[in-house]
Amino acid sequence: MFTGIVEELGEITAVENLGDACRFRLRGPVVTEGAKHGDSIAVNGVCLTVVDHEGDEFTADVMAETLDRSSLGALGVGSRVNLERPTAVGARLGGHIVQGHVDGTGEVLERKPSENWEIIKISLPADLSRYVVEKGSITVDGISLTVVDAGPDYFTVSLIPTTLALTTLGLKQPGAPVNLEVDVVAKYVERLLASGQGAGR
Repeated sequence: MFTGIVEELGEITAVENLGDACRFRLRGPVVTEGAKHGDSIAVNGVCLTVVDHEGDEFTADVMAETLDRSSLGALGVGSRVNLERPTAVGARLGGHIVQGHVDGTGEVLERKPSENWEIIKISLPADLSRYVVEKGSITVDGISLTVVDAGPDYFTVSLIPTTLALTTLGLKQPGAPVNLEVDVVAKYVERLLASGQGAGR
């Protein structure tokens, strides 16, 4: 489990095409400290498994399903990525519960800068809109954010200077794809309510 609090802005240093998958080599001095084979690291909100680790770099395999469902397939050498290690048991939950299982992708629609923050508008797939509510939580490229405004096919988030400086959202311009993970609690509640209605018939 992750919390959506990005630990560092890493970089892809190599991409190997494996046919129906690919292997990324990524640089991240913070997340590689103490890393070992089999560990999990979230890359732009996608939970990946460490295959190998050397120095401040690690490799991770990405299967076709993940490439199709996320924006990782659009990344290449030199791309900057948000990195986060799983939260430790007993640690503070700084963001919200994030599984690292991307529900879909959106697109940065516009950016509105202000003196001390910036509002970003992001497109929202129709099948995810019911899970996104004003002042609710959403994960964008692995970043735990609060929804400012929720429309039928978009939502907005307000970013403080720290988020702009230390994550990919400070770099992405209109047209750029982003990974989205909705609040898992909302999905469980929906499933439970649906089950309850069925049992009452």
